[in-house]
Amino acid sequence: MTWVAAVARLRAHREPGVLVTVATVRGHAPRKAGAKLVVGRSETWGSIGGGNIEAVAIDRARELIGTPDAEPELMDFALNDKVTNRHGVQCCGGAVSVLLEPLPVVPAVAIFGIGHVGLELARILARHNVDLHLTDTRPDMLTDERLGVLADAVAQVHVHHVPLLPEEVLAELAPGTHVLIMTHDHAEDAALADAALRTEGLGSIGLIGSSAKWARFRHRLSIEGGHDDATIDRIKTPIGLPEITGKEPATIAVSVAADLLLTFEKERR
Repeated sequence: MTWVAAVARLRAHREPGVLVTVATVRGHAPRKAGAKLVVGRSETWGSIGGGNIEAVAIDRARELIGTPDAEPELMDFALNDKVTNRHGVQCCGGAVSVLLEPLPVVPAVAIFGIGHVGLELARILARHNVDLHLTDTRPDMLTDERLGVLADAVAQVHVHHVPLLPEEVLAELAPGTHVLIMTHDHAEDAALADAALRTEGLGSIGLIGSSAKWARFRHRLSIEGGHDDATIDRIKTPIGLPEITGKEPATIAVSVAADLLLTFEKERR
C-alpha cells in the first residue's frame, strides 16, 4: 500500500496516525530524503529504512497518537557505531532528520436537509478539514449545479440522495459523527430525530426549529418513541449560538457552524 493510500485508509476508518518522512540526509543513509512511513495504532505502511531509525520513529509516532493536539516534530539520527541506540546499531556513516506529522481523526458532520440554511452551512463547513455528509430526499437539492459552490471544498463531501427514508443514512455514519436535522418536512425531521436517538455512537444531535415545534417533538419522542428524558435531552434545539439571533439563512449557518467549531475544539482537548 502506498503512503497516500495508507493515509486515506486511516481517514476512511477514522483512525489517528502519523506520517513519518525522511526530511534531510547527510552522507550515507538507508533511504533518500522524501521516503515515507505511515504509522497507525497497530499497523505501519511504507519504510524509512528499517533498523533503529524506523523503530524509534514508530515508538515516538505512537506516543504522539496518544497525545491530544500533538504538533509535528523533527527527530535527528546519527548513523555511526559510536551512538548508543535503543534498537541496535546503524553505522551507515551519515545523519538523518525525520519529520513526524500527526494525522488526527477529522470531525464528521451530517446535514439532513440541504435547503437554504443547509446549503449555506455546507458552504461554511466545506472550508474546513471535515468529513461532510449531505442528505436530502429532494433530488433538485443535490444537483451538481447547485452543489457546484462546494467544488473547491477542503472537506471530503459525501452526497446521499435517499428518496424515501433518509434515516437509513444514519446507520452508514462513522462513530462520533455530529448530526444536524433541518429538512423541509417536520414529519421527516421527527423520524430522523427518533432514529438518531436509536443510533449508537453518534456525536451531537441538533434540530432546527421553534420552541413550539420542539414541544411537539419532545412529546412525540416520549409517548410514541418511548425515549426517556435523558435520552431526549441529547437533542439540542435550537441550534447555534444563542447570542446570534438573525433569521437569514447565512446568519443561521454562521451561528451553527461556530457552535460546531467550539464542539470540535472541546473534543480535541
